Amino acid sequence: MAYVLQVDFNMNGPFGDEMAEAFSDLAKSINEEDGFLWKIWTESPETNEAGGIYIFETKETAEKYMDMHAKRLASFGITDVNVKIFAINSRLTEITNGPVN
Repeated sequence: MAYVLQVDFNMNGPFGDEMAEAFSDLAKSINEEDGFLWKIWTESPETNEAGGIYIFETKETAEKYMDMHAKRLASFGITDVNVKIFAINSRLTEITNGPVN
């Protein structure tokens, strides 16, 4: 069963194309994480928030990634991070065209 890792935090930018350029190496490195399947990057310049929706193969790999990611965010000075992990209901997700098997 796949799991969603939902992460968001306050961030004063960069956003948009600047964010894409600043974090492209980070994005590439995420592809190498154990159990990682995909990520949607989220941002709201209006509220100074950023984060992502990740899909991992197991709850354990999502938790392992989040532990490492929390340390990385702390090194950037970001310590107030909202995190949730959810199991994916694959049968219903398939009906609504979600890209999860």
